[in-house]
Formats: sequence, structure tokens, C-alpha cells
Amino acid sequence: MISTPMDLAAMAEALSRSADFRVLRRLVPRIPSSPVAGQETRIGILLDTETTGLDHARDEVIELGIVKFDYTPDGRIVGVRDTFSAFNEPSAPIPPEVTELTGITDDMVAGHRINEAAVTAFVDGSVIAIAHNAGFDRKFAERYWPVFEDLAWGCSATEVDWRKHGFAGAQLGYLLNGAGFFHQAHRAVDDCHALLEVLALDLPTTGSPALALLLETARKKTWRIWAEQPPFELKDSLKRRGYRWSDGNDGRPKSWYIDVCETALDDEIAFLKAEVYLREVEPRLQALTAFTRFSARV
Repeated sequence: MISTPMDLAAMAEALSRSADFRVLRRLVPRIPSSPVAGQETRIGILLDTETTGLDHARDEVIELGIVKFDYTPDGRIVGVRDTFSAFNEPSAPIPPEVTELTGITDDMVAGHRINEAAVTAFVDGSVIAIAHNAGFDRKFAERYWPVFEDLAWGCSATEVDWRKHGFAGAQLGYLLNGAGFFHQAHRAVDDCHALLEVLALDLPTTGSPALALLLETARKKTWRIWAEQPPFELKDSLKRRGYRWSDGNDGRPKSWYIDVCETALDDEIAFLKAEVYLREVEPRLQALTAFTRFSARV
């Protein structure tokens, strides 16, 4: 017997009411619409890039996806305004492992270029760009399209403490499952639609949407502390504490560094003085905001 869509929906609804089952529904992108008249809203964009590799200075964008959405001042998503999706042909063949991951082939991108003026016009009016790995996507976006240099940025992977709010990790597909959906992963605009539903999800710990928490975190100033020339034998200790290594090839210091919130700044400096340098030291500090965080220009 062939089940009709109505039959399947009824079965899914029945299963979802049981404590023994969880039902995932295929994500259907929201239909673009205008915000309700008289409702105070702001415009944000969700952005994802697919690239030929991980090096923002050398590798190339092969696909750009953007979802432009409206949200209220308290971080509640009210609708999708528009979407943008385009391919870009790189200067060399797409590596096989990238095609395997994304499904994007040389034939699909052949002859395509992403128009800078079109991207600039699409982004116009937005007050924040959000990516699920802004430390990756912002660097590529700024290299190709300068309009992204002047936007505030947020990272949905790192600026929401998903574990603290009941999730076992921050992988996009896993979070989307937590919102009750599944989707076709690793295509740029599809991942943006998935991220929209993740950010619209009310967190069980707060009752507020994840976007509200992300915006609250993004607005706060953070500090980058550079632990320059520490004893070599302490590198593993620094790594365990969350320090990352900069090789100096992009103009930044050749050094270990960590980003901390303002309330943790004094404790981190005290740790360096007591456990790393064993003396009074004034480490190099950089203040970061949503306008500079995640950028290769910092």
C-alpha cells in the first residue's frame, strides 16, 4: 500500500508524541516575504562559502550562499527576505576531495563568476553577517568582496556555548537534528537555510532563540593575548589551555595566542606571569569587536 503525504504526516505526528521516538523532517526553506508593517526589525545575513581548500590567502571560493533575514531587537527571526546563490570557477581544477565533500564539480562551475556588484547590492542594509565558522568564511569573503569588511560578524559555532545549553557539540548537521530537521549538507545556500532554523530554535535552558544569545555574545569586546617566545617545553600546556599558534605568514606575530572575554583578561595575564614566564611581563594585547573579530586584517 502506498502512503499519501497526509498519511505520512499523521504517522510522524503520532511518533513525535511518543517518548520512544524522535522524528526528523526534511528542511523546506522558508519562502521569502516582507516583514510585517509596523514591526521593528533588523536585517542580518547568513553566509557560507565552499572553497578549494582551507588557506584563505591561496585557495579559491567555488560557491557562495547567502540568506538575508529579518529579526527583532530581542533576537527572534521573523522571516526570510531573500537568498543569493552563485558558483565561481577557480583557476585550477577542483580537488577531488572537495568534490567528494561538496558535490561541486568542474562542470558545474565552468564559466561562472560571482559578480561583486551583485553581492554588494544584496548585502546592503544588513547589520550583521553570521557564519557557522566565521573564522573561516569571513577571511574568504573579505578577500573577494570588500563589502564584508565593514559589517559586524558573528560565529554561530563559537559564540553560542552549545554544550552549556544541552547539546553534545556544535556541528551544524547535529544542531539541525536537534531542531527537528535534516538537510542536504555542504552546499552553501542549503547550509544557510539550515543555520537559520538552528538560530531560530528556542534554547531549552533560556527559552530564548539561539540568535539572541549569539547577538549578545557578539556585542561584547574580547581580548587577544599574544604569548610571545614562551619556553618551548610549555607549548603543550598552552595548547591544552586553548592557545593557538600563528606562524606569522599572514602579518600577525609568530606566536601563541588566545582570545578571552574581558572578565577573564586579568586571570589569563596572571597565568602567563606565574606559569609561563615566571616574571612580570606585559603581553601584547588586541581588543576585538564584532567588526574586527574573525578577520584576517587583525
